[in-house]
Amino acid sequence: MSKTAKLKSDLEDMESLVEIFQILKDVASNHFYNTAKRKQRFVEFAESFVGFFRMVSLAEATSPLVHPSSENVGLLAITSEGGFMAEMTAKILNATMAEAKKHRKHDFMVIGYKGAEKMQLRTEKELTIFRDVEEKGLFKIALEVKKHIISEVEKGNMGRVFAVYPKAITANFIKPVTIKLLPSEELVTKQTSVKDAIEKVIVESEQDDIIHYLADVWLACRLYEMLEDCIIAGFAAQAMQLESSLDSLKKDQKGLVTAFRKSKKGDIDKSLREVFTAKTIMSGGKR
Repeated sequence: MSKTAKLKSDLEDMESLVEIFQILKDVASNHFYNTAKRKQRFVEFAESFVGFFRMVSLAEATSPLVHPSSENVGLLAITSEGGFMAEMTAKILNATMAEAKKHRKHDFMVIGYKGAEKMQLRTEKELTIFRDVEEKGLFKIALEVKKHIISEVEKGNMGRVFAVYPKAITANFIKPVTIKLLPSEELVTKQTSVKDAIEKVIVESEQDDIIHYLADVWLACRLYEMLEDCIIAGFAAQAMQLESSLDSLKKDQKGLVTAFRKSKKGDIDKSLREVFTAKTIMSGGKR
């Protein structure tokens, strides 16, 4: 095979790769925007949920879900089991370890087996691992984590609980975010600030029972939301990685186009020289 023919074959292969990577990038971008759009339902739920429980004074409850009974802090690292997330997983674990340094006593919980494997290299502590996210589904994992956290807090094994998860601010910018899960300032603090401004409401259930129900539903919702944020970040990471690879492929494609044109021009020049030489020889022979 001539050099030009080989370059043409390589160029056709490169054009096919560019087309495939472009399609994959577009798919990842569409998944990112569609999944991010669905998150609006969490905002609407949170507003309704907080508004309802503001009607009841929860600050007087004695539940450990409101008033921690342990100095031990629970740290939950939410990582992805999918591809393209190695760099972000490292950032999540770094943020988790940084949070751990702020607390004298702490325990680690990790969602995602890849993150757990890397976390195990950073600490000698025993990890609580939640794996098989894709197989079980986000909702089931959220319920498993919620059940474990509430159980540990009520037993007094944990007091405050923090979660670290990836959040895609835009399609091109992902960062690790640390939030406090328990005690939930989003509910209790806001509720306390307005409790004197509302009318008295008849409460037929025990305060701690209300707190338990509140924390149960709220934690499940927040965990599911963070898991979806992790999925959204995964799509954003895929789109960024594919875009980077696409730019590299297009640069190689331009190089192949230039090399192919140069080789093709060289073949034409060579053919012209051969024709000219042959014509010259034939003209000399006739003389």
